[in-house]
Amino acid sequence: MSLPPFRGLPPNAPPTRHGVFMRTLAKFLLKLGGWKLVGEFPNEPKMMLIAVPHSSAWDAYWGFLVKIGYDMNISFLGKKEAFWFPLGILLRWLGGQPIDRHSASGVVDQVAKSFQDNDRKWVILAPEGTRRAVTRWRSGFWHIAKQANVPLAGIYFDYPSKTIGLGPVFELTDDLDADLERIRAWFKPYFGKHRGV
Repeated sequence: MSLPPFRGLPPNAPPTRHGVFMRTLAKFLLKLGGWKLVGEFPNEPKMMLIAVPHSSAWDAYWGFLVKIGYDMNISFLGKKEAFWFPLGILLRWLGGQPIDRHSASGVVDQVAKSFQDNDRKWVILAPEGTRRAVTRWRSGFWHIAKQANVPLAGIYFDYPSKTIGLGPVFELTDDLDADLERIRAWFKPYFGKHRGV
């Protein structure tokens, strides 16, 4: 499937925040690495995003360069213990959202509430939950999207073509297993640094 080159953020995207110098540097590093960004985001103020396949720590590096270079305000989830000073300052600047994994409210409830508390918010996570190959994805992203009533869209990392692509909005049903199977199938053509889906 061939997607057009990325042409910019839609009007309803969360407000941007990266300065000209950082955007220019990030785009230069992406170009130096040979990477390109294709596709477009849906014009949604709130959205859950999944990045697949996640097979290398390099995914975060290229992903952050895209996020900064194209001035995207996308949050990612991290355990609250990682947000210690001074690392927490950097993680929050990069879009980190601390999550208390031991809270009685649970991770899904915490993220769903963060959607309710913001007029515009995009959150991304890797459903594989690890860089190793897995036979079943973690379903937290599905539960968050359903509970927060926000669209779910995909982003793929294809290392052979050095492409980061913005995929479609996935229509969710009440059948978790069928939805996961259908969404995984969409990502099958793409291959990460060490493996596919």
